[in-house]
Amino acid sequence: MKKELTLKAVDLTERVLRDFHQKAAESRFPFGFPLKFVENRINEKQEYERVMAIQFDENGVIDNETRPFVPWETAGGFMTDVFRAVGVPEEDAEICTDVLLESDRRGVESHGCNRFKPIYIDRIDAGILRPVTELEILKDTPTTVVADAHDGMGMVASRRVMEMLLEKASRYGLAMGAIRNSSHYGIAGYWTTMATDRGMIGISGTNARPSIAPTFGVDNMMGTNPLTFSLPTDEGFPFILDCATSITQRGKIEFFARNGRDTPAGMVVGRDGRAMTDSEAILKALTEGEASLAPLGGIGEELAGYKGYGYAAVVEILSAALADGLFMKDLTDKNTDGSRRPYHLGHFFLVINPEFFSGEDVFRKKTGDILRALRSSAKAPGAVRIFTPGEKAHLIREYRKNRGVPVGKSLQKEFRELRDRFSLPYQFPFE
Repeated sequence: MKKELTLKAVDLTERVLRDFHQKAAESRFPFGFPLKFVENRINEKQEYERVMAIQFDENGVIDNETRPFVPWETAGGFMTDVFRAVGVPEEDAEICTDVLLESDRRGVESHGCNRFKPIYIDRIDAGILRPVTELEILKDTPTTVVADAHDGMGMVASRRVMEMLLEKASRYGLAMGAIRNSSHYGIAGYWTTMATDRGMIGISGTNARPSIAPTFGVDNMMGTNPLTFSLPTDEGFPFILDCATSITQRGKIEFFARNGRDTPAGMVVGRDGRAMTDSEAILKALTEGEASLAPLGGIGEELAGYKGYGYAAVVEILSAALADGLFMKDLTDKNTDGSRRPYHLGHFFLVINPEFFSGEDVFRKKTGDILRALRSSAKAPGAVRIFTPGEKAHLIREYRKNRGVPVGKSLQKEFRELRDRFSLPYQFPFE
């Protein structure tokens, strides 16, 4: 009887959520939201945090990780060797590995080792990602750079352009660059923190294969298009806002699928305007154009989804127009005849040097004062603490520093397969 009641409750919840999203899409909630919807969204967020296996208390990260850890040195050496085995030059392989491991150091597992094989190795194998990056500088002025990556490794192209921009900003105060015909460049926050490591402000964004539908639309027109900021502070870590302009990223849905979890309702809309939750079905539907991610704010205008939609459009324009690159539907991996092709992505980067404004020390102190004021403000009842952007990533880094990268069962399988394929001399802790 208890099981039957539970199943009925689950069915009712799903029907309530579906009904809400249908009505939201049709703008039929003029007087506010049902309390049940709000309660369900809170429950879904709690479940999402549990699935991601990273939770916090007043002291930092709660030590509840059950997956085995692979030491950073082991994971780094292994991934670098695999990159080399598929044709990536050693120096470039080390860059790519560092970007991926940095994701896991910060707890952004959707863009770390979990993407090593499917996003990079598999695409090199398929011939749609070139392992040797032949970066062409199309325009180079005292404060700007425009480059063409010619479908090489986006992480390598981004590293080279950012190094140029940091030098320019050191001399002139501001520098901006754009790259076309690139590929997935990892977490955007990696590039912006290259600036904070030098005491400067970093801003970056990238377009991606179509995933987001415009407000009131169901066609996936734009990518998850992150808009990322990193600011130096006088604390032990920088301010980092690194997030997609969609309500979630494809990588997190891939994470849910790999772990047999449903995607929380409200993140993805189907062609019928209703919410989708089956993670495997969502990934297939996104590829086939039968589903779309909702922009920040969600479906319709009820939770201001038009704001996320607008920010996604800004990133799409800057990622394409500054370098005269491709955009939206041209960023798929399919030709008209069904054959596969490179994604031809675009990125942009902006570096601002505080020394040319208030001064680096003043900027760091003022930024730190603002963040400390935010953290010390009144907490909601039941809340453990208030975090500022970049703080959780710092705490996760500290927690994992001497432990390594946590590796789930599906990733363990991929590591073993790649090791055996290339006859690499590695023994992992999970074996």
